[in-house]
Amino acid sequence: MSSIQQHSESPLTIVVIGASGDLARKKVFPALFALYCQKSLPQRFHVVGLARTPMTPERFRERVVEHLTCRYTPEQHCGERMNEFLARCSYVAGQYESSDSFVDLYAAMKEQEGTRGDANRIYYMAIPPFLFLPVARAIGDAGLVSCATAAPWSRVVIEKPFGSDRKSSDELVASMAQVFTEEQTFRIDHYLGKEVIQNLLVLRFANQIFAPMWNSSCISAVEISWREDIGVGDRGGYFDKYGIIRDVMQNHLLQILALVAMEQPESLTAHHVRNEKVRVLRHVAPLPLGNVVLGQYGPGTLKGVDQRGYLEEGSVPEGSRTPTFAAAVLHVGTSRWHGVPFLIRAGKGLDARMTEIRIRFKPVAKNLFAQVMDTLPSNELVVRIQPDEAISFRIVNKAPGLEMQLVETELDLQYKSKFRETIPDAYESLLLDVIRGDKGLFIRSDELAAAWDIFTPLLHEIERRDVQPRLYPFGSEGPAHEADSGA
Repeated sequence: MSSIQQHSESPLTIVVIGASGDLARKKVFPALFALYCQKSLPQRFHVVGLARTPMTPERFRERVVEHLTCRYTPEQHCGERMNEFLARCSYVAGQYESSDSFVDLYAAMKEQEGTRGDANRIYYMAIPPFLFLPVARAIGDAGLVSCATAAPWSRVVIEKPFGSDRKSSDELVASMAQVFTEEQTFRIDHYLGKEVIQNLLVLRFANQIFAPMWNSSCISAVEISWREDIGVGDRGGYFDKYGIIRDVMQNHLLQILALVAMEQPESLTAHHVRNEKVRVLRHVAPLPLGNVVLGQYGPGTLKGVDQRGYLEEGSVPEGSRTPTFAAAVLHVGTSRWHGVPFLIRAGKGLDARMTEIRIRFKPVAKNLFAQVMDTLPSNELVVRIQPDEAISFRIVNKAPGLEMQLVETELDLQYKSKFRETIPDAYESLLLDVIRGDKGLFIRSDELAAAWDIFTPLLHEIERRDVQPRLYPFGSEGPAHEADSGA
């Protein structure tokens, strides 16, 4: 979905706000270095980090280099490439709410950009969502945002969650628009940058085999699962404010659902693809509490190691009822998906790390092999997003031999064994799209509103009723079995 048009060779300044945090150090800077190694950045680019932590330029570069890898560079040249990249990185320490900080930022930018005034600028907000608006206003008040639609342009990247319900999301969108236009705003959901997710449109619309069966006549259910075998760790304060529904379901899993359920777009332009996503999301009924199972992990054991429960994690308030697990049944009210349940699950502190889409097909109408197998298993198309990217199709086969014996087998495409190319990290793909101005993998404001409409009534009811999530042991499958009846 990325444009094949080469990005501009105008100078580019990338400002990473929150440069001392984990998101910047573990994702943003490594992605920028990967793009640099692949010669995907303009020849004249510079990265400026801004954060509260006092650091010398040398210490800042030491922290950046900790997470850089040589995936695209021969080992013997990697150190040289790292030094070249770090030489283009500078750092400004300051408070996000202080106008003086952005005067210092401006000085650091102009030192690299010179006086020509032709540099494009990207502001990557690797900061908590409550800081988006004050930082955006500070950038605007400092005169650091270009209103031009052509170079030199300004763009801003913000990470989910975008608000906590429909009202707060609308307010954030409207307030941010006073500084950055919708065209300048790139709302990032890093799952949309994952290689297998980008392949969904190709799988659906470039293969005739799936077209006649991608509907309620052939499909009995769709399952989208996101599982982590870790707890919230030191993110307890952040996570407790949002919970698993806001943190994963309303964005990651709903975006996947939209790509699975949408109609074929008129073209692959960002406008047409996002139009179809909005249309299908507007046909998803608001989620009632009766279609949801909520859970919270307690103490348990994973691979022989004792694990803390959620309430024992740092920064989690005593007696918190924030769910760390949710399973829900959604329904898409279009003729294509009439009667097909979409079961989405997300949970932390489970028995494995895995994200996958499972398309379950209806069984054959008549079992010709009843004497051999009482019930024929349903075919399943499984798209595994992580940890090991793969696409498999589960079918029934005859086992080799003189007797008629049926077995389930898989037609299995393992990305690592089939493709020799290095699979890009999601942030590499998304940052390159920001530079190119390709918004196909980013969330439009009306798409965001449609997604919140599905979950906002549920979230308000959970809070109004003060619903107690069901306890499940760390390292288990969670309380998911109670929700399976809906699918």
